[in-house]
Amino acid sequence: MHFVFQVLLCQRDMGVVTWKCGRNRDTMRATQHYSRKGSEDFPGAGSVLKKRFPSSCRYSPRDRMRNLFIALSWMCLLLNPCGAQGVHEDKPNILLIITDDLGIGDLGCFGNDTVRTPNIDRLAREGVQLKQHIAAASLCTPSRAALLTGRYPIRSGMVSNKVSRVIHTLGAPAGLPRNETTFAALLKGQGYSTALIGKWHQGLNCDSRHDHCHHPYNYGFDYFYGMPFTLIESCWPDPSRDTELAIGSKIWLCVQLVAIAAVTAALGKLSGLISVPWSFIFSMVLFIFLLGYLWFSSYRSSLYWDCLLMREQEITEQPMKAERAGSIMLKEAISFMERHREGPFLLMFSFLHVHIPLPTTTEFMGTSQHGRYCDNIQEMDSMVGKLLDAIDDFGVTNNTLVYFTSDNGGHLEARAGHVQVGGWNGIYKGGKGMGGWEGGIRVPGLVRWPGRLPAGKVIEEPTSLMDVFPTLAAVSGSTVPHDRVIDGQDLMPLLQGDVERSEHEFLFHYCGLFLHAARWHPKDSEAVWKVHYVTPVFQPPGAQACYETLYCRCSGKLVTYHDPPLLFDITRDPSESTPLTPDTEPLYNVVIQTVANAVKEHKKSITPVRMQLSDLNRDNIWIKPCCAVFPFCLCDKEENTISMGA
Repeated sequence: MHFVFQVLLCQRDMGVVTWKCGRNRDTMRATQHYSRKGSEDFPGAGSVLKKRFPSSCRYSPRDRMRNLFIALSWMCLLLNPCGAQGVHEDKPNILLIITDDLGIGDLGCFGNDTVRTPNIDRLAREGVQLKQHIAAASLCTPSRAALLTGRYPIRSGMVSNKVSRVIHTLGAPAGLPRNETTFAALLKGQGYSTALIGKWHQGLNCDSRHDHCHHPYNYGFDYFYGMPFTLIESCWPDPSRDTELAIGSKIWLCVQLVAIAAVTAALGKLSGLISVPWSFIFSMVLFIFLLGYLWFSSYRSSLYWDCLLMREQEITEQPMKAERAGSIMLKEAISFMERHREGPFLLMFSFLHVHIPLPTTTEFMGTSQHGRYCDNIQEMDSMVGKLLDAIDDFGVTNNTLVYFTSDNGGHLEARAGHVQVGGWNGIYKGGKGMGGWEGGIRVPGLVRWPGRLPAGKVIEEPTSLMDVFPTLAAVSGSTVPHDRVIDGQDLMPLLQGDVERSEHEFLFHYCGLFLHAARWHPKDSEAVWKVHYVTPVFQPPGAQACYETLYCRCSGKLVTYHDPPLLFDITRDPSESTPLTPDTEPLYNVVIQTVANAVKEHKKSITPVRMQLSDLNRDNIWIKPCCAVFPFCLCDKEENTISMGA
């Protein structure tokens, strides 16, 4: 055991001895006062520790009982029945597994019998399954902002009143405001080691390419490895990348040589040592700028500026090799858990799977019945299994809370030709980007904590990704901020069976800045009512998604405004197929009015803030990340790591 001792002796007329011993973050202190009368051995430490006091110091008889307390405290720590282990058990390790665009109908534990997901199904068997788990937005950037903060995205400005509703490039200064508090910041304050590995998509830079104002470091994460942006079509495949790296290094060498020659010629000209026409020197400088401009112009694809990986604040791959990124992230995650196995740790593992373009390793290509999308799911499930195996191997299974979810529903419009390459949302209508339709916001929810949560329990009550924030605050011994509205609820009473009802009476469903729908779960009823005020117009006519625009719109001519609103009881009609009317539902008017009143009160609680995803969501060449000297931004610092790992 590691102990730290601190002894402060003889301060003026009264000596104060402070004995502090701690293992990890656990500390025990015993303080003893002494009068200046002579010297004594340090009391209570026996043969383990002796401290010789100055001859002018000795303890008074009155303090002998306190000395006995010190000795007993020593025995307690040495035997370790009440030391660090007991405190650590009150602060579980946390593993959050977030997938990207996974449909709730894609998993075996949620009813799919054609895709193999044994490891995720294992989480369902060993933990609690949340059947009505709701994302706060149907797109990734706002949904993840809500997950991190426990607040509707509109409260933090992570919304837009325009077409683009996510951060669309790393050249945009948009990002999660720095005054927002994340669960990582809360847990870091409780002594947790925190890490984010994988997708971030909450912004990166503000004013320069090196300020990293929206880096995960600024939101409570001690360590980051992964993709600051998100996967896009151009990220994979990239067959010419090795050639470009080789060419890029030679061009950069050429630029350096010409620059050295130009500087040398200019200095020689000014000192009179050589006679070179100024026009020749200027032509060399012009050549450098021209070469840089031509290089930058030829690489305007997002592949070079958005498809990159970072370790902490260093770019390690630009552009990234997407097919190997998942494997590297998995190694980073296991390494982090091993380094911090003594705990407590918080690891948010944010998958790039199963977002298009679905980069999949050769090992899993062609292994499913449904093409590349399901190949990618099965690869993702295998990685989940390796994370769970690592927890078992490190002996921390019973002291680790594992949470699994997706940021939003499957992307129905994702196609390669006429082949579907997006997720399946089961019986639920709609999908990614579709405001309030259930298919875009109902996501898998699994929570496992052996010994603390019942195995195999299924909960049908409404819950939210925003609940992660207050739940982690509760299990870590922290408290949620009181200076802002927190929309999430602590899930632990519901998960443990202490209560049977969700704390969410109302949940509100936004499409960007616009409220599209709301649900009401009356406290005295099993019903869950869903009211739609706005729904997207599917195209072409007769389709069940927005294939012509790729993503559904939130406002304007491509939405339908419902007056009166659409009403569904999703306990009886979860697919939202048959709207209720005053003729078919006696409570129609009561429900419509009650939800309208709740919406009105909710809107009163919204404080206007700057909209990050419209006001700031513009491309700025000067803040684009670059791993070298701009614009020669090509590098691969992972190649040696991969070779050494192999």
